[in-house]
Amino acid sequence: MVMWVFGYGSLIWKAGFHYDDRLVGFIKGYRRVFYQGSTDHRGTPEFPGRTVTLEPAEGEFCWGVAYRISDEQDKRTAITYLEVREKQYDQKASLDFFTDPAAVTPAVSGVMVYIGSPDKKINMNYLGPAPLEDIARQIVLAEGPSGPNRDYLFQLEKALLQIGCEDKHIKDLADEVRRLLSERKLKGEEV
Repeated sequence: MVMWVFGYGSLIWKAGFHYDDRLVGFIKGYRRVFYQGSTDHRGTPEFPGRTVTLEPAEGEFCWGVAYRISDEQDKRTAITYLEVREKQYDQKASLDFFTDPAAVTPAVSGVMVYIGSPDKKINMNYLGPAPLEDIARQIVLAEGPSGPNRDYLFQLEKALLQIGCEDKHIKDLADEVRRLLSERKLKGEEV
């Protein structure tokens, strides 16, 4: 049996596991938001970074990539890897994946998606919504074992553009982070 994994954040540019095929497309009824805290990759427990999660949003599409894994050993390796990498996401969903906005029938049914839920009782790292400027400021200052939080944002913006998707939330946030970094540079602060 084939396994499909949907990436809407760093999985777009860095899968980290062997796969047979990679399709560009989207899931319906969700939007990508920088509401998930990262205390293990792009921040620390003392100062969390922000990464993306999914939020239900009627009528919206979330673009990303779906990875097809068919080899049994590759599936086991991918699951083991993803359970560590995505450990701060408390939910796994099985969703329909589309490649054509006009399509009624999904290209793939049952893609696995990791989601950080807004329930702080089970997802201690959920940070939730905040004004764009506050999210940007946190991203500018946060850094973790995987590097500066801003690198995650800029990589995501670039990866989305490479697959032909301009996500307004990501673009607005990246522009605000660039503005804050420029401002800090002008003041002679470390960037």
